[in-house]
Amino acid sequence: MNSAFFLVLRRMRAPIIVLIVIYAISVIGLTLVPGVDAEGKPTPPMSFFHAFYFISYTATTIGFGEIPVAFSDAQRLWVMVCIYLTVVGWSYSVVTLIALLQDKGFQNTLTTNRFARRVRQTKEDFYLICGCGETGGLIARSFDHVGQAFVVLEKDEMRVEELDLLDFKSDTPALAADARLPDNLKLAGLNHPKCRGVLAMTNDDQSNLAIAIAVRLLNPKIPVIARAELAATAANMASFGTDHIINPFERFADSLALAIAAPERFRLIELLTSLPETALPEPHRPPRGHWILCGYGRFGHAIASRLRNNGIALTIIDSSARDSDHDITGDGTEASTLRQAGIENADGIVAGSNNDINNLSIAVTAAELKPDLFVVARQNQAANAALFDAYAADFTVLPSRIIAQECIALLTAPLLARFLERLPHLDEAACHQLAERLSEACGGRTPVVWDNRLNAAEAPAAWQALMHDQPIRVGDLLIDGTERSRRLPVVPLMIERGDACRLLPDDDEALQAGDQLLFASPLSAQRNLELTLRNANELEYVLHGHEKSGSLLGKLLAAH
Repeated sequence: MNSAFFLVLRRMRAPIIVLIVIYAISVIGLTLVPGVDAEGKPTPPMSFFHAFYFISYTATTIGFGEIPVAFSDAQRLWVMVCIYLTVVGWSYSVVTLIALLQDKGFQNTLTTNRFARRVRQTKEDFYLICGCGETGGLIARSFDHVGQAFVVLEKDEMRVEELDLLDFKSDTPALAADARLPDNLKLAGLNHPKCRGVLAMTNDDQSNLAIAIAVRLLNPKIPVIARAELAATAANMASFGTDHIINPFERFADSLALAIAAPERFRLIELLTSLPETALPEPHRPPRGHWILCGYGRFGHAIASRLRNNGIALTIIDSSARDSDHDITGDGTEASTLRQAGIENADGIVAGSNNDINNLSIAVTAAELKPDLFVVARQNQAANAALFDAYAADFTVLPSRIIAQECIALLTAPLLARFLERLPHLDEAACHQLAERLSEACGGRTPVVWDNRLNAAEAPAAWQALMHDQPIRVGDLLIDGTERSRRLPVVPLMIERGDACRLLPDDDEALQAGDQLLFASPLSAQRNLELTLRNANELEYVLHGHEKSGSLLGKLLAAH
């Protein structure tokens, strides 16, 4: 507010001075012009008090009349001059004020002050999203869906205005500002006690690097998740201790290689890391054999490295022939180039250029030449989703969605990363069985993956019961708190107790205070189970079927 007030004073300085001068001249003039009495005889001029009094109510358009006595002609002439002077002065002031209200800098100041005030008054845990393009927008919508508060810093002012048009459940603080500047990060709540982490999701690697470094220096206690598409940028981020660095190209290359080597495990990971409560992704079963890769940039290099490590024979098509790894020069949109690459004998093709139209052209041409070809299409812009949906490639990669999925998985369930590290201990049959179990529990939608520690902060009711040696098993918690005869559609994935972890615990697994549990369920089941863990009355009903009232009257009636 200080900056806005200062800006008003600075812009209105000249009009205020003009008005002060006009009123001063008007008052002084009345103290110099002689008057007349009732008999027409000359009288001394008005006193300073009466002159100031008359100009005051005249300037405010109240108009009491000529007081304390009727004016002389000279006084009336001077008053007319004063009236027109004040009209000019006020017109100048009003025009200047209107221009100030329309001034972009003043509007930005008011917006910034309002944004900072809302962030300061935040009472719940929130995440700071730096960059709200395609990736940040997906993260924001997912956060809003699961009820997680967040704050947005976005350099594009038009994008910030678009956020107001989205049907968010909560009124999200958003500011059009450069997140690379430390002052803007502080303004957005970097040092706020409720800030749980920062997501550097801009489209520029250097901006993400600057954000990651600023957070590490200004508030090293909170985690940072940063997007990086260049190896040099990722290495620089790692040297500053960035908690999670996401390269969408490498992530997808790893996923494609895993889908070829272990399709059931890949299917399970895809379910657990997808955006919560979205449509189930189609199962992917990429074949082995000979593949064609169109485009050998950063994405192509990552794909080629992973496929070759899995024993895939690879033919590369790229418009530049400077690299010895390029087998054929071209872009893959022509049938002749694809035939030259051996499309007739290929099992799969990756349309991986940085141009969506070219990728669709490659995919359509390749499918016409060999209809049973497994097609992987890279989608660079979310705005082209309708085109890629209409084509329906076997596997579509959207970098912004890959990053958003991993961010949501890391932030909403930190225990999930440790579960995925232990997933190779499950064979393909167990992964398939778990994936089917998750699909059935969530009614054909992707699950919400979340964790909960049985302590006084996150599960006070369950923690207190365990501290009083009341036995609780995993299956006891999965009873519906609204109807005890029903079981919640919740799949327990892991229990972490100290350094030990138990994958896929059964219903008879006994729990201990301090255990950290990882669940997958629909959002409604998550909220039901969280209420059971927090509310002693709900837990009592779930465990023993007793309905207790928390009111004094209810306790007296129960005792009676």
